[in-house]
Amino acid sequence: MFKRMLSAFGVGGPSVDTVLDSPHALPGQVITGQVRIQGGSSDARIDRIVLSLVTRVEVEHGDHEFGGTAEFLRLDVAQDVRVAAGQQVAVPFQLPVPWETPITAVGGQPLPGMTVGVRTELVISGAPDKGDLDPVLVGPLPSQDRVLDAFGQLGFQFRKADVEAGRIHGVHQELGFYQEIEFFPPAQFAGRVNQVELTFVTSPHELVVVLEADKRGGMFSSGSDAFGRFHASHADAVNTDWAGAIGQWLAQVSERGGHAGYGHPGQHGQHGHRRGPGMGAVVGGVAAGVVGGMVLGEVVEEVFDGGEDLGFEE
Repeated sequence: MFKRMLSAFGVGGPSVDTVLDSPHALPGQVITGQVRIQGGSSDARIDRIVLSLVTRVEVEHGDHEFGGTAEFLRLDVAQDVRVAAGQQVAVPFQLPVPWETPITAVGGQPLPGMTVGVRTELVISGAPDKGDLDPVLVGPLPSQDRVLDAFGQLGFQFRKADVEAGRIHGVHQELGFYQEIEFFPPAQFAGRVNQVELTFVTSPHELVVVLEADKRGGMFSSGSDAFGRFHASHADAVNTDWAGAIGQWLAQVSERGGHAGYGHPGQHGQHGHRRGPGMGAVVGGVAAGVVGGMVLGEVVEEVFDGGEDLGFEE
């Protein structure tokens, strides 16, 4: 929560404070809270209170890449709010979290490099006043968590995560960007694959898992990229042997390359399924020593500082 004075009203004006009921959320859920306004020394009128969800997006332009903030959900929560001198006004809100919202926390730990925040904007006399960001820890859905857990079981090591502007060929997207979670491959593939990138494209009815492997080139050949895409309902994804499906795809890629593993992965019940260290351990190895002293407000400030507003609202 970030309490601030409304400069448009001058000294003695009202202050505003956005309070989330919980900093934790899942894609497809709703963030709830209140925008609390404390009246100042005189009466005040606010035209509109607008809330938005914001993340940082990387944009490739030629050989260069630059980042900026992307507002991907925008909602008016109140209009014509009148605050008497000294009065306290609380405006409750419900903010839907899009299904394609980037994951920013795994296993209860922040995912390095990822941030999603709720931004409060007040329109006063027709002029917008954009406030600070309240960070939200967006965790994976159970279906997504099963895929992330498989990466831990297979021995992948987390490298980095970011959000890229653009759309994935052959996959329906509601938003104009997608998240990439990059891993170093398991030891047995280290000499043949540089890294593997994981992307989720999620809807209310389906989980699409997109994989991209960066293959190493040989003495007489250049490197190449290989892709995989798997579709499953959320219910089926929870019961899928993702370690088997991803391991098989990676083995095919390392031997032959190409577009291996498109379609629906084989499904197996969880009974008797051995769970490895999981994604929490993979991320934990990178975040250890950082998370303990991490203040989310500082993370938001660092991630969003100096970026251009890219305007991805839908």
